[in-house]
Amino acid sequence: GIDDYIAHGDKGGLAFVSLLYLAMLLAAFAVNYARTVLMKWIGQRVMLDLRLEIFAHLQRLPLVFFDRNPVGRLMTRVTNDVQALNELFTSGLVAVFGDVFMLAGIIIAMVNLNLKLTLVTLSVVPLLFLATIIFKHKVRNAERSIRLLIARINAFLQENITGMAVVQLFNREAENLKRFDQKNFDHLAAYRKTILYHAVFYPVVEFVSALAVALIIWYGGGLVLASTLTFGALVAFIMYVEMFFRPISDLAEKYGILQTAMASSERIFKLLDEKDELAGARAQQAEAATTLSPNGRWARGEIEFREVEFSYRAQEKVLKQVSFKIHAGETIAIVGATGSGKTTIISLLLRFYAPQAGQILIDGQDLQQLPLYLVRSQIGLVLQDVFLFADNIEENIRLGDKKISSARVRQAAAEVNALRFIEKLPQNFHEPVIERGNNLSVGQKQLIAFARALAYDPPILILDEATSSVDTETELLIQAALERLMQGRTSLIIAHRLSTIQHAHRIIVLHKGQVREFGTHEELLAQRGIYYRLYELQFARQERMEQKLAG
Repeated sequence: GIDDYIAHGDKGGLAFVSLLYLAMLLAAFAVNYARTVLMKWIGQRVMLDLRLEIFAHLQRLPLVFFDRNPVGRLMTRVTNDVQALNELFTSGLVAVFGDVFMLAGIIIAMVNLNLKLTLVTLSVVPLLFLATIIFKHKVRNAERSIRLLIARINAFLQENITGMAVVQLFNREAENLKRFDQKNFDHLAAYRKTILYHAVFYPVVEFVSALAVALIIWYGGGLVLASTLTFGALVAFIMYVEMFFRPISDLAEKYGILQTAMASSERIFKLLDEKDELAGARAQQAEAATTLSPNGRWARGEIEFREVEFSYRAQEKVLKQVSFKIHAGETIAIVGATGSGKTTIISLLLRFYAPQAGQILIDGQDLQQLPLYLVRSQIGLVLQDVFLFADNIEENIRLGDKKISSARVRQAAAEVNALRFIEKLPQNFHEPVIERGNNLSVGQKQLIAFARALAYDPPILILDEATSSVDTETELLIQAALERLMQGRTSLIIAHRLSTIQHAHRIIVLHKGQVREFGTHEELLAQRGIYYRLYELQFARQERMEQKLAG
């Protein structure tokens, strides 16, 4: 434009060049629009697929993983960390390639104009390269700290919001606010570091750019005076240099996004690399479909523990050489002091954990050799602490199993005497249940848990202190139903109330992780051992209280 048309007063040629330049700008606009829309769409699809993959993987991880990882930290993986990867795809990855091609094109154009001036101009690049290496190292460490601190904030929030009743009851608001303030300030301090690094790096890029322009004017101006370089070429060089450092500045910004994404991806893929205890779950379900009988049963219900040992932490054994055998259809009670290993036995039977030694068998088959889906499909569990999902009552009983009809749900609720309170609700079985079932009483939630276990009609039924929070009247109603429902199925009962275990065929007495006594109620009382002492200390006192209330 300068050398060929302005210098010669060629208005027509100048207009042609101007229109050509405008057309290129319009083409660039169209391409950038298409690229932005496409990459935003791809980024959203990546987030959708990745979040689905993470959530599906989380559901298949063993419980021991959740014992050592706070919920808030895992939520950060699904939300913040995936969002960071989305930013990489939508505004980082493709833009980086575009900037690289732009730099290559600019260098080729400059070399074509004047090789010596190009080398002089690029002499400042080592300074930029050194600044970029330092920036890269500092920003990566800062971004890792930010990701870690966000996870800690989320974990703290989840824990304290879930336990808000305890926080308010014990007036912990001020102390919790102080702790949250410290965690928040740590996050702020880490973020300030990244701001500082960017605040230093961008002026460095601008300084190097200005230095390059100064070199062009000094050296290129001399070439123009010596008539070995045209004025238009000199102007073009200055414009090319400004264009050259603009993508480098953009690359620095994109590098920050890249570092954030790398820090997030490290944590995401570390999570996805966790051993999946339900690997091949679909194959297991397909196998189960051919193995199960029409009512879903394959097990008779015989259970055997052979020299089982287990510890949650090294050198702290919870179970020590535990051995016992339960015949199909038996009702077995497990008693013992707190910490004796009662709930651990149930957790091992459900394969929430694996024993370090010994064998657990169902119908003579080693539990560890059976598909996990098959094992858990045969066991119904009612815990002391009932968890309900934010849905309605029917879905909390059915738990999404379409094979369980509404009639079967209603029958299960009737058999555990939950139908009485459900029918009084405005929408009956379709009554909404809020988070954790907080719109229902503790007793109502436990009745729903009973109905949930019975709707699946398992050959093995486990009650882990399941009637501890139910009033005496409701417990009597449940006992009447349980006596009928335990017939024809193996039942394991962990309870402190005498009324819950007095009809058990046999009782296992645990003490410090060992089976110390095993027999009927009368046999154990006659031995005058641990069970006798427990009975005297607790059950007899409870029985006297109940008799006094009845009188």
